Amino acid sequence: MKNFPSKSHPCSHHHTQESQNQDTRKQKETIKEEEEERARCEWDFSLSTIVSSSNDNNSTASISDALGVIEFDETNSIIATGGIARKIRIYSLESLLPHESTSQDVHDTIFLDHARARHYYICTPAKLSSFRWKPRSDGRVLGSGDYDGVVMEYNLERRIPIFERDEHGGRRVWSVDYSHCDPTMGASGSDDGTMQMWDTRSDSGECVATVQPSARRSAVCCVEFNPFGGPIVAIGCADSKVHGYDLRMIADPVFVLDGHRKTVTYIKFLDNATLVSASIDGCLKLWNSDNSNVIRTYHGHVNNRNFVGLSVWRNGGLLGCGSENNKVFVYDKRWSEPVWVHESSPMGKDGCGSGFVSSVCWRQVGEDQCTLVTGGSDGALQVFRGKRKTRTG
Repeated sequence: MKNFPSKSHPCSHHHTQESQNQDTRKQKETIKEEEEERARCEWDFSLSTIVSSSNDNNSTASISDALGVIEFDETNSIIATGGIARKIRIYSLESLLPHESTSQDVHDTIFLDHARARHYYICTPAKLSSFRWKPRSDGRVLGSGDYDGVVMEYNLERRIPIFERDEHGGRRVWSVDYSHCDPTMGASGSDDGTMQMWDTRSDSGECVATVQPSARRSAVCCVEFNPFGGPIVAIGCADSKVHGYDLRMIADPVFVLDGHRKTVTYIKFLDNATLVSASIDGCLKLWNSDNSNVIRTYHGHVNNRNFVGLSVWRNGGLLGCGSENNKVFVYDKRWSEPVWVHESSPMGKDGCGSGFVSSVCWRQVGEDQCTLVTGGSDGALQVFRGKRKTRTG
């Protein structure tokens, strides 16, 4: 049998190339594993403060105090919370982190109650599902959406409502937001299947535009204007999709992000073109809105029924969300698995293990240190501090 020398073997080049490709793949996988390991070990988190509703004289056992929304103001020093108890509670970050101005060990957890920790509260006519600080109002105006389908604005200096709009036919408003290009322009998403844009300069809240993203009039569960000043507003719906509209031409969506299997409950801009969505299919997704592709899917938390909160810390590239197993999850945008998980009290307020983390919010400051505030279905508020570990080697 005739033997061919190796240098003239027709498959030798193919085998060499395949070996090189395998080596390249292995190198890439090694680099990826190293990056993932760094992401997992890059942060130290600690629980700084727990604010309980158990000692709040204004709470009663017959009224749930679940916290559905937490928002920092533009200065990142004031926090507003709201939920089922028909109250907007206002806190200063200083009151929630008293040990930062004392000699107390920062690793000690402070225990407070709402009555002592808050600055004040405002009673609302209905349960609150959402609110947002109005841009350029110097922290004086807070917009809210409620279970009765009403959008309101509150003047926090005078502690009174200054604007009211009821155009969703009494159907629950799930989300409200303001345009960062024009803060007089607001939007609300509702169970009636529409996102409505309105002008707060009009006493009647004149409707500027109405969008029905789903042909089946699926509920609009979240609305967010591009916070970087772009003309895009993103809408998450019960049709399992995220619809993006250009405010200059709002008749048809400019992108549709289709990848979730169930209702989209939250949508957040991470940067001008990258968005993060949450769904009751139990995952988060990172999207490139320019091509409508999924960049990454995040798994670990439990979410198949409730709104559990979603917040992004843009400076650090971290995502935070709650979970129906009463845990707080933090994801690094670079990795699909959580980089940190904290379990709250394993039992719910009723002692039957029914509690869950229902809202989260990052403070948008810093790069090497961060603050995450979470709220629970039992009404408890928790403040976590994170610190980037010093790199060695």
